[in-house]
Amino acid sequence: MTELLPEFPYHPDPVVTGVIVPSGTACICCGRERGYVYRGPVYAADELGGRLCPWCIAGGSAAERFDAHFTSGTCLGDDVPLEVFEAVDRRSPGFIAWQEPQWFFHCADGAEFLGPAGSAELAAYPEALAMLRREANGWGWPSEQVEHFLGSLDKDGEATAYLFRCRVCAAHLAYTDFA
Repeated sequence: MTELLPEFPYHPDPVVTGVIVPSGTACICCGRERGYVYRGPVYAADELGGRLCPWCIAGGSAAERFDAHFTSGTCLGDDVPLEVFEAVDRRSPGFIAWQEPQWFFHCADGAEFLGPAGSAELAAYPEALAMLRREANGWGWPSEQVEHFLGSLDKDGEATAYLFRCRVCAAHLAYTDFA
């Protein structure tokens, strides 16, 4: 029987972002078959991909039992209390990126991961688009190349943006990633 998924304050819709999927696989941590497994990144000594249930991630038992982390440890943002970083790193689903995923922290809290975004999705978030423009301008590209790059971002393509929202001030944040 499928249970209601636990809430993840820093990754509010992991089914939509594709890291939690329906499955009949029993969790390697609790041994229960709960109808879903986590298919995102896991940083641990054991191979745990596709073998953990969302409940063991949310409750911290997967992190405790396997010394597992679900983000790469890379954070982007201001001063963050250790307990907030640990909640993101050890009790929140990570996300799949082209390179090493990075997590935003803002207003001394973890930001919510909203998902990959292309130029069409980013049009609704001008502050995130401005942030990406500043990022790309830092690469030394001419402005027309920056604008072409931003216009070519595709949420399902090789050049992708990853969109976050600050849980405190609601600012939208993003960074780009490509192979």
